[in-house]
Amino acid sequence: MGREEQIVEERIKKIGELRKEGINPYPDRFPYHEKKSFSEEVKGKYSKLKKEGTSKSSEIVAGRVMTKRDFGKISFVTLQDLKGNIQLVFQDKGSPKNVLELFKKVDSGDIVGAKGNPMKTKTGEVSLLVKEFFILTKSVLPLPDKHKGLQDEDERLRKRYLDIIMNEDVKNIFIKKQVFWSTIRNFLIKKGFLEFETPVLENSAGGAAATPFKTHHNALDLPVYLRISMGELWQKKLLVAGYEKTFEIGRQFRNEGMDAEHLQDYSQMEFYWGYANYEDGMKLVEEMYKEVAKAVLGTLKFERGGHKIDLSKKWARYDFEKTIQTKTGVDIYKANKNEIEKKLKELKIEYNPNLEKWRLVDLLWKYCRRQISGPGFLTGQPVELAPLAKRNPKDPRKVEQFQVIIAGSEVGNGYSELNDPADQEERFKEQRKLGEKGDSDAMEHDTSFVEALKYGMPPACGFGVSERLFSFLMNKPIRECVVFPLMKPE
Repeated sequence: MGREEQIVEERIKKIGELRKEGINPYPDRFPYHEKKSFSEEVKGKYSKLKKEGTSKSSEIVAGRVMTKRDFGKISFVTLQDLKGNIQLVFQDKGSPKNVLELFKKVDSGDIVGAKGNPMKTKTGEVSLLVKEFFILTKSVLPLPDKHKGLQDEDERLRKRYLDIIMNEDVKNIFIKKQVFWSTIRNFLIKKGFLEFETPVLENSAGGAAATPFKTHHNALDLPVYLRISMGELWQKKLLVAGYEKTFEIGRQFRNEGMDAEHLQDYSQMEFYWGYANYEDGMKLVEEMYKEVAKAVLGTLKFERGGHKIDLSKKWARYDFEKTIQTKTGVDIYKANKNEIEKKLKELKIEYNPNLEKWRLVDLLWKYCRRQISGPGFLTGQPVELAPLAKRNPKDPRKVEQFQVIIAGSEVGNGYSELNDPADQEERFKEQRKLGEKGDSDAMEHDTSFVEALKYGMPPACGFGVSERLFSFLMNKPIRECVVFPLMKPE
């Protein structure tokens, strides 16, 4: 019998013994749950106790047993809860006999509750001298070794609950992630935006250039797609309907590659702001990013992939055409496809020769982008790469678009929304031609959206940012910042 099997057998035996004694190892509630405090609150409240002093006050805590040390007349348990840990003390003359007996049935991993008197040990640690004790959930499987943790990367992500139990830093990531999204939500609401929920299943994959997931709607007998944008075309229809400021936070899905910055299903926010343009959007987004970074990190300075970022600096502007020409020597409007391919080969950038010229130009831009730390905004993108953005009246070859550039990557995209139905229809037709030539990222022709535009949509700025921004703030791969990432089955 292996060591783990032996541990499991011993724990199952204890469960049986508890039941024989009339103690339910899996009760339906902790009787003091409404009065319990977090460990860090108790430790802070009694930090000024004298060494070896004991308070007459009572405190109640609950959580998971991480360690158990039995020294005969005195024993110790390290109890971990959401906000930290606290030491429970079981003492021959200080704890009731029934508590000491129940302590013998406790193992690391068990979930317990305790009521007792705060005290300070010889070493100055605020602890709880236990007077009442409850086993709330008996653990059958042992926790990983507290020093080694989970060594295998796949196992760590597959059993994320153990990763969170064993690693305080991992637990804090997902507390900060809630702060990240709530800060964005509250910021927009304070600015007068209304939050909406738009369909996840769509008849056509619109609002972005991406490969969708396809499925089938049995009740309507229709092929449908999981959305690739956060309701972009739906939110614009809401602008047609008369709402002036809308936003949505939710999940979207793209059946594309996985790397440190990309996943197939992830959370995204998009807002649409009627009567505003991309210049207004840049000002609002810069303010929002600063507020988010301050809330999540407590600072506007952070590092990512060797880039040092300071969001308090003046945000730069990077022109698409000029940046590519400066860094590669290519004039994107004069160069033909063969010349761009030659430069891609020279720079050792992999590409699909079936792609049209402007998709190849976009690869050149991404090569340049990796060299830019930011913070700043990319502007001046070619109209061929932005089928939903309004043309720049000063240079119709380009659109009024902006992308947030931080640490060599794009972490946010917005533009003055195209509201000319004739122009929009022509661009959809061009996208259809690209799709027929094999471009899987080409956008579908959405006739219902064009029809809505014909009723009139006010000038507007739209913007979207995904949880990639959060992973940048954490300086971690995006999969590390997803609580339960999709994994291949074991």
